[in-house]
Amino acid sequence: MTVEKPYVVRPAAGVHAYVQPDGGWCLNNAGWISDGTHTVLVDTAATERRALALRDAVLASGSPLPRTVVNTHHHGDHTYGNAAFAPALIVGHDAARTEQLAAGRQLELIWPETDFGALEITAPDLTYGDRLTLHVGATEVRVLHPGVAHTRGDSVVWLPGQRVVFTGDLVFAGGTPFLAMGSLAGSLRALELLRSLDAETVVPGHGPLTDPSAYESTERYLRYVAELAREGREKGLTPLETARRADLGEFAAWRESERLVANLHRAYAELAGEPEGAPLDIMAVLRDMTVMNGGTPILCHA
Repeated sequence: MTVEKPYVVRPAAGVHAYVQPDGGWCLNNAGWISDGTHTVLVDTAATERRALALRDAVLASGSPLPRTVVNTHHHGDHTYGNAAFAPALIVGHDAARTEQLAAGRQLELIWPETDFGALEITAPDLTYGDRLTLHVGATEVRVLHPGVAHTRGDSVVWLPGQRVVFTGDLVFAGGTPFLAMGSLAGSLRALELLRSLDAETVVPGHGPLTDPSAYESTERYLRYVAELAREGREKGLTPLETARRADLGEFAAWRESERLVANLHRAYAELAGEPEGAPLDIMAVLRDMTVMNGGTPILCHA
């Protein structure tokens, strides 16, 4: 598998987005905001090697290393590299800290063949409940919790003066959403929050930079999953049976189409009255995704 090198985009003065192609499993985006003396980093990376490459990219841009790192959620591709930026203060939602500590080295269990390196799991030092505001010189950095969506502890990083938003994994540009640890209904509500910000540039959790049109395609997919789940459950089909019968249509070209079955597991749980974000049997979800992937285990691209 050939993977392109990460690249940096500057959507506004002092704002950098760090994009890791192809945006597949374990290849997340990050970014930073700097006024030349103070830097805030948004997310890190899945492996020690990639976190150190991100560190080098920050320095190469002329920005100092971050005093603050904001994690958009707890998943290891966005947080395993936190330790590479010590002694920076790590910021995240209350639930992101809880979930990261509970998950521990979960990625190594899923992908034991991947060299994640020797970084220690480093959870947020500072947590918040609803919103907080950071200041990088004259730049206002708003950190907003959209509710349970991709996970229970998501954060959106919004720069109102620059009209740039880092969505974390609320948006996958060219990739399939993943709801196994979050909520379908909550993800729809999160899109409404994103729309209300009126951003010009959207830095997704995975994939190339985009614009608010990404919200529309994401919403169409989520409503498609909701309808599939309703019909499949009424017929007495399992999430896997429903997924294998589905016609993905416009979504067939998106990366990680096997996530459909994981999303159906979440939708079925919500139809059954389970609370948003209630834990699923992740190993069962992974087994079903392997079936959807033609019997081949999903691969970490890092």
